[in-house]
Amino acid sequence: MTVARDLAEFLTRTSSADLPSQAVEHAAMLLASTLASAAMGARLESSAIIRDLARERGGISEASVWFDARPKLPASDAARVNAVMSDAAASDDSDLRNIVHAGTTLVATALAVAERTGARGEEVLTAIVLGYEAAGRIGDAITPGFRARGFHGCLVAIFGGAVAAARLLQLDPAHMAQAIALSATSIGGLAAAANTSVAREYHAGLAAMLGVQAALAAQRGYRAEESILEAHRGFFEVYGGVEGAPGVGVTRDPGQTWDIITDMAIKLVPGGHPYHALAEAAANAATEGNIAAQDVESITVSRPGFTTLTGPLHPTYLIGMAHSPAYFLAAGAADHSFSWVHATAAKIADTTINQLIDKVQVGAPPTDNVAHYRQGATVTIRTKDGRANTSTVYVPKGAGISGIAWADVDAKYRALMAPELLQTGQVEASLAVIHDFHRLTHVSALIDLLAAPAV
Repeated sequence: MTVARDLAEFLTRTSSADLPSQAVEHAAMLLASTLASAAMGARLESSAIIRDLARERGGISEASVWFDARPKLPASDAARVNAVMSDAAASDDSDLRNIVHAGTTLVATALAVAERTGARGEEVLTAIVLGYEAAGRIGDAITPGFRARGFHGCLVAIFGGAVAAARLLQLDPAHMAQAIALSATSIGGLAAAANTSVAREYHAGLAAMLGVQAALAAQRGYRAEESILEAHRGFFEVYGGVEGAPGVGVTRDPGQTWDIITDMAIKLVPGGHPYHALAEAAANAATEGNIAAQDVESITVSRPGFTTLTGPLHPTYLIGMAHSPAYFLAAGAADHSFSWVHATAAKIADTTINQLIDKVQVGAPPTDNVAHYRQGATVTIRTKDGRANTSTVYVPKGAGISGIAWADVDAKYRALMAPELLQTGQVEASLAVIHDFHRLTHVSALIDLLAAPAV
């Protein structure tokens, strides 16, 4: 029994009735979050390029491009275009164990394949839950090694898309295992490119497209090396960087916990998820101390394993902002908050924020309650007159482990759905459908509401 087959046995035998209601609810929230992020990214240049290339290729009419009333595309191409849109805005989700945007790939893939197969809403949500679980388990086997070696999270995200597609195609364990094996040898990506350019969303598009294609190839009987995950010089060794690491934990106690409940986090503000807690803690400290920007002497951040400021110190555009912890800290301290407006060009260029960036420093990592930090941070703001205020945020808002509120997800959806994409009536109607998604007899009830003039 290979790791892929063992995992596939669990993924194919688990029914909708076996899933906790919270897992299914989080999957519906992920739908709303991913679509909202895609709306924000729909008009970015990277999205337009990939969308135009897909339109030029054309092909069989299977799945829709979101916010586009033109003819449908092949499912793998539609999944790619939609995943690029969502990831481009840096406003999607993250698995807090490995900071992989699994939801972007999952939702783009699941909805595209569901259009092809005619799947019901309940089946789509089940596929999303199981895909998130597979990606989380496989990703955990190579974390933190893959990041230390310079690889990007698309290495993990592809498994979510492949499993969701395979599930909706109703593959048996043998064919599901092949979809997983094909995914393991299909994907690559370098973090250095994703952190500084629009290669980030290019990676997301590839993960979605290749995941669908792996499932379709497996369905037709295409065979890869089924033991490629645990084999010598296989996926776990090559990307995890530990020789002889078989990833035994991948198949341990399946169904006892669910990744989409314990580790999924929906972005309620833009940018890289590792920095959300920094902005939140900085805003809390500034608010509680009633500290004005001009009174700040220093902003000190402390978190486990964090020893230096990464990314651009003074970002000049969205990608740089998304990967700049200094910007998050300075913006939170300056404005006593951090929200979607901080992804705009005006805020990124804000003089007050940029002045505070030069006052950001990294302190010694915390020694108390270290296990409680899940992408969290402690921030201390000192003033020129000697005052100091400290705030600790262990887990960013929107994390499943601390609870996700529909009110926050709804607010994100409404905030990011641009009026040139959807009219107010469409926004509210589509949001109502998502809330009741498990009852849908066909995903077209949602997809039709997302149609808009071509962007």
